[in-house]
Amino acid sequence: MESHPIIEALNITKKYGPVTAVEDLSLSVPRGICFGLLGPNGAGKTTLIEIIEGILPPTAGEVRYQGRPRDTVFRERIGIMFQHTALLSFLTVRETLATFRALYRKPAGIDEVMDLCHLGEIKARYNDKLSGGQRQRLLLALALINQPELLFLDEPSTGLDPQARRNLWDIIARVKAQGKSIILTTHYMEEAQQMCDEVAIIDKGKIIAQDAPDRLVTRHTRGIGIVLGQEMLRDVMDRIPYETTRQGDRVIVHVEDMNRGVSSLIDLGVDLTHMNVQIPNLETVFLKLTGRRLRD
Repeated sequence: MESHPIIEALNITKKYGPVTAVEDLSLSVPRGICFGLLGPNGAGKTTLIEIIEGILPPTAGEVRYQGRPRDTVFRERIGIMFQHTALLSFLTVRETLATFRALYRKPAGIDEVMDLCHLGEIKARYNDKLSGGQRQRLLLALALINQPELLFLDEPSTGLDPQARRNLWDIIARVKAQGKSIILTTHYMEEAQQMCDEVAIIDKGKIIAQDAPDRLVTRHTRGIGIVLGQEMLRDVMDRIPYETTRQGDRVIVHVEDMNRGVSSLIDLGVDLTHMNVQIPNLETVFLKLTGRRLRD
């Protein structure tokens, strides 16, 4: 039996009058992975994800779920954790889950979902008494209550402190280990690099790069950067066996192997006491390709 991607967007275009938010964009998400969508504000990322979710209609193109056009049960097979969801303040955590659970034909057990999302100790707490991290765990539980095959997470850790963010990452990793497919949008590069098997960077309505995070870093950066003041290298610049770039009054020496790079500079008599090191990451790639930070 042929195995289809869990979701495909085929030649999607979305226009708002004279403005084109998404332009002839196609992507395919394999089953069982966490797929990240990254893009600066206004890049078309939110429009694309809402088209894939079925919230917005495209101007042109189509979305296929498991190789076929989306049907009436598509919404029952997906879970969406919105960035902002209004919760009834007079309901408890358990009552909220029970209310949403009643909307589906084949829901998960409440205790099962509460255990997965670490909600057991606060099941009797009212929604308006939840901390930021507790609220996000409840929203994730609501997205999982229908036992979805495909989960959409829209900036799930925005506003959380580092500990709450990592707790949420641990839960998402457990969800993925159950075999679910995840599409994640985020404003945190560390989150994308930590959680995603593959990412697509969107800018001006188009995908400008797509691959595994580590492969994107390897393809679009020039290795580790050893950063030194120009005066430290004045007498040896023409003898440095590596590519160099200038950044203000500093020189960046690009090396693939840190040990060899440091050893070569020491052999040239360079004082490395005040050197800095730049380790390329997904944010380095993003800045190079878009010229902007993720939140710009």
